[in-house]
Amino acid sequence: MARNAAAFAPAARRASSSPSSSRARAVHSFSRTIPAPAPPSFSSRIASLFSTAEEVEEEVDPGIVEGTDLRIAKYPHPALRAPNEEIPAEELTGPGSEISKIAKEMFLVMYAAKGVGLAAPQVGINKRLMVYNESGDPKKWMQETVMVNPKIVEFSEAKDWEEEGCLSFPDMSGDVERSKWIKVEAQNLKGKKMKKKFKGWEARIFQHEYDHLDGTVYIDRLTEDGRKAVQPRLDELIEDFGEGGSL
Repeated sequence: MARNAAAFAPAARRASSSPSSSRARAVHSFSRTIPAPAPPSFSSRIASLFSTAEEVEEEVDPGIVEGTDLRIAKYPHPALRAPNEEIPAEELTGPGSEISKIAKEMFLVMYAAKGVGLAAPQVGINKRLMVYNESGDPKKWMQETVMVNPKIVEFSEAKDWEEEGCLSFPDMSGDVERSKWIKVEAQNLKGKKMKKKFKGWEARIFQHEYDHLDGTVYIDRLTEDGRKAVQPRLDELIEDFGEGGSL
């Protein structure tokens, strides 16, 4: 997910669309911003962090990232639609394990792309693994979260719309409806089970990345008008990828 809407970047500079109802706009796709004071409300906080040109850095294609061979898979890469396997307990042995190495390198790619979240299929690894840092700031490493085999066990009935984008869908965004809070079960890199409740911005990041683990991408959740608005950009990505893509 780009940290200024996904993954998320300034809407004025992207192929973007939104439902016609009036509501606070936000930018979150899961790209990075320069820190700004946080207003009291969720919507105004997101707008402050992600929607102004002075404060927002758009997500970028990092290309080759030092310290890893992982690369961001762009739509319509088949890995984005392929099934993702659960990670067995014997592979969750903590620091030094292959899964820990993958998670560490995913953070490298995420930060290089100025993102706030990344799921394993976005780097061509079809396993149920996601990483995120809601601040998008590598210096705030204490906020880094790794989720192995996550499951959403409860959604709030209350929902809201915010603008999202995605590191696998560069230069585009659109409004997506998601639950305001969720309850989650998952494992850490040592196999320890955890239960958490996420709300607001963190809940949205999690839901975006969790979708990737089910082969769902944010464009699947756009309104009909929203999909039409970004279709020209999707056509460009499909053309750039060539044969063998999975729409």
